[in-house]
Amino acid sequence: MSIFEKHRDTLERHETMMGTTRGRLAVALDLLTDSLALVGQHGVYCLSERFPGKPRLDIALVLEQLDEAKQLVQSAMEQLKPQA
Repeated sequence: MSIFEKHRDTLERHETMMGTTRGRLAVALDLLTDSLALVGQHGVYCLSERFPGKPRLDIALVLEQLDEAKQLVQSAMEQLKPQA
């Protein structure tokens, strides 16, 4: 199943409200946010043995890269925002 089939209703709703490009970016942002939450929850249970209280290095790297991808999507949406 393609991403467009899997998230058809959400894509349709966001594309209608924001246009095709911004709507797709908004859905991507939602998916990144959900992924950050899931990986963050996983990080609570997979703690580093070296650094107590911190997530394992691989989880920390995934969190960092998901956050960076989210920031890039947010900046792209800002540039596409209609000027008032």
